[in-house]
Amino acid sequence: MLGFEFLLNFSWIITLVFICAVLAVPIKFKAFFTGAVIILNAVCTSWLAIPALNGNVIDYSIFAGSFLGTIPIRIDGLSAWFILIINFTSITGLLYGTGYLKAYSNSSSKLSLHWILYILFHLSMVWVCMLQNGIAFLIAWEIMSLSSLLLVIFDHNNQKTLKAGINYLVQMHISVVLLTVGFILVYFKTGSFDFEAIGSYFNSNNNILLFFIFFIGFGLKAGFIPLHTWLPHAHPAAPSHISGVMSGVIVKLGIYGIFRVITFLKFDFLLIGEIVLIISVLSGLYGILNAAVVRDFKKMLAYCTIENIGIIGMGMGIGLMGIGNGNSLLYYLGFGGALLHVLNHSLFKSLLFYSAGSVYQQTHTRNMDKLGGLIKSMPKTAVIFLIGAIAIGGIPPFNGFISEFIIYSGLIEGIKTNSISQIIVFVLSFTTLSIIGGMSILTFTKAFGTIFLGNEREISHPKPKEVSIIMLLPQYLIIVFMLSIAFVPGFYLNLVGEILNSFFKNSLALNASVLISYSATLYNISICSALFVGIILLFLGIRLFVIRNKEKIIQPTWGCAYVAPNSKMQYSGKSFSKTMSKIFNFFLIEKKNYRKIDEGEIFPMKRKYESNSFDFFEFRLFDNISHRLVYSANYFKFIQNGRVQSYVLYGIIFILAIFLITVFNLI
Repeated sequence: MLGFEFLLNFSWIITLVFICAVLAVPIKFKAFFTGAVIILNAVCTSWLAIPALNGNVIDYSIFAGSFLGTIPIRIDGLSAWFILIINFTSITGLLYGTGYLKAYSNSSSKLSLHWILYILFHLSMVWVCMLQNGIAFLIAWEIMSLSSLLLVIFDHNNQKTLKAGINYLVQMHISVVLLTVGFILVYFKTGSFDFEAIGSYFNSNNNILLFFIFFIGFGLKAGFIPLHTWLPHAHPAAPSHISGVMSGVIVKLGIYGIFRVITFLKFDFLLIGEIVLIISVLSGLYGILNAAVVRDFKKMLAYCTIENIGIIGMGMGIGLMGIGNGNSLLYYLGFGGALLHVLNHSLFKSLLFYSAGSVYQQTHTRNMDKLGGLIKSMPKTAVIFLIGAIAIGGIPPFNGFISEFIIYSGLIEGIKTNSISQIIVFVLSFTTLSIIGGMSILTFTKAFGTIFLGNEREISHPKPKEVSIIMLLPQYLIIVFMLSIAFVPGFYLNLVGEILNSFFKNSLALNASVLISYSATLYNISICSALFVGIILLFLGIRLFVIRNKEKIIQPTWGCAYVAPNSKMQYSGKSFSKTMSKIFNFFLIEKKNYRKIDEGEIFPMKRKYESNSFDFFEFRLFDNISHRLVYSANYFKFIQNGRVQSYVLYGIIFILAIFLITVFNLI
C-alpha cells in the first residue's frame, strides 16, 4: 500500500516537473524530456500492474471531499492487461513520433503543446484503467478524449483536419453523455458511484437496459457499427504516431469499459451474448468491406480497426454465451481470444500505421494509386509493412493467427451446444469470420502490391528514401513482441487464463490441461510455418549465391507485343477491388466524376476519371440527419440578424415575460 502511494505521488510530481521542462527547454530536447516522463510513468504503473496479472489485486482509495467521498483505485488483472498494452504502445509511439515530427523543428510552440498533450494522453488512459468511481472515471475519460482530440488536429491549418476533429469531439461527447446516464441510473438505485454498485444494480434490476447504455457509450469509443464514423476521418487526419496509438490503444479502452461492465453482469448472458456477437460480426464484415475498396491507405487501416474491433467483440459475445451455458471452455476461448486479440491488434495495427506514416512522410500522399515501386527505395519499410499485413491477415507464423485461432475454436465449441438458435448463430459467425479473413488478405495484397511493388506511377520530388533509425527502432521492437506471442503462446494464454479465472472463479474455473493442449497446437503450427518460410529463404539464398558473379541484364516487362507501356497501366487499388465493389454496390457507395464517350465520338477528347468511396452509414443516415437539422435551424436565422435593435427588443421581451410570470405566480 505504501509502495502504491509513493509511486502515485512520484508519477504526479515527475509529470508536473517534466511538463514545465518541455515548455522551457530548447526544441531539440523536447522529445527527450517527453520520453523521460512517459517511460518513468510507464515503469511506475507497470511495476504495479505486473503483480496484478497473477491475482495480487491492488486496492487503494483517495478521499476527494464530501461530494465524491472516497474514490477507489483498483488494479486487478483486467486493468493490468490494458495498462501494460497502453504503456508499450505509448512508448513506441513516442519513439516513432520523435523522428516523424523532425519536419516541424521550426515550430517550437506547436511541438511543446503536442508533447505536453501526449504526456496527459498517456497518463489519462492509464487512470481510466485504475479509477473505479463513476465521476472520477468520467473526468479521466474526458481528459483522454480532449487530449487525443488536440493531438489529432496537430495540422490545424488544414480544413479537413479540423472537420475530422470536430466530428471526433461531437461523437466522444455523445459517448460521455451515455456513460453519464449509466452511472446516474446506478447512483439513483444504489446511492453510490463506485463500480461495485453496478453489480448491486444488476442484482436487483433489468441487466439488458443498463448494459446496452454502457455498451453504446463505450462502443462509440471502440468503433462498433454504426457508431464508427469518427475513425475513418480521425485516423487519416492525425500524425501517424498518434494514429498508431489511437488505433492500438484508445479504441481498446472502449473494449475495456465493456469488459468491466460484463464482470458485473448477473443475468441474461445468453441474450446479451447473442446480440453482442451479431453486432460484432456485422462490424467485422462492414469494416473489411470498406477497407477493401478505399484507396487512402490510412483510411483503409482505420476501417481495418473496425474489422478487428468486430473480431474482439465476437470473442466477447462467445464468452458471454459461455457463461450463459455454464461452459467454462467456451467462456475461456471467447474472452481469452478477445483479450489476446486486444494485445495482438495493438501491436500489428500500430506497426502498420507507423510504416504507413513512413510512406506518407516520404511521398506526401495517402492515395495508393499515386504510388508504386517503393520497395526499391524503402526496402525496410516494405518488409515491415508486409509483416504487419501477414499478421493482421491472421496468417502464421505471426501473432494475429494465435488469437484468431482461439476465437475460431470458440465458435467450433459453440456449435456443440444443444440449442438450434445458438448453433445457427455460431455457424453464421464462423462463416463470416472466414470471409473476413479472406477479404483481409485481399485488402493487404492490394495495399502492398500497389504501394511497394511495380513501378512508380507518379514521379516524386524529392525521391523517397528509407526513414531514420529512430522511426525504424520502435517497429523492430513491435515485431520482436509479435514473434514472442507467435512462438511462446502458452505464456500469454496462461496470463489470460489467470485474468479470467479471477472473474468467475467459483462457477467457471478453467482446467490448466486445456491451456497446454491449445498452446501446444499453436506452437506446432507456428514452428511448421516458420520452417516453411525458412525453406523458401534458404532457396532464395542459394539462388543469390549461385548468380552472385553473373552479369545482370535488366529488360522491360514483356507487354504482349505492345511497345509503348506506361506505368499507369499497372494494376491499381481500384483494379483490385472493382469486382467486389460491383457485387456490393448497394452497400459500398461510390461516386464517379467521369463523362462517358458518346456513340458518335470517333476521336474522343482527353478525359479525367475520378471516383470516391463513401461510408454507407454516414452517407445514408448521419448526413441526412445533419442536413435536416441544418435545414430546420435555417428557419430561425432571422433571430440572429446582426441588428442591435432586435437584440434590445429580445431583452425587453424577456424582462416583461419574467415580470408577468412573477406577478401572476405562474412558477
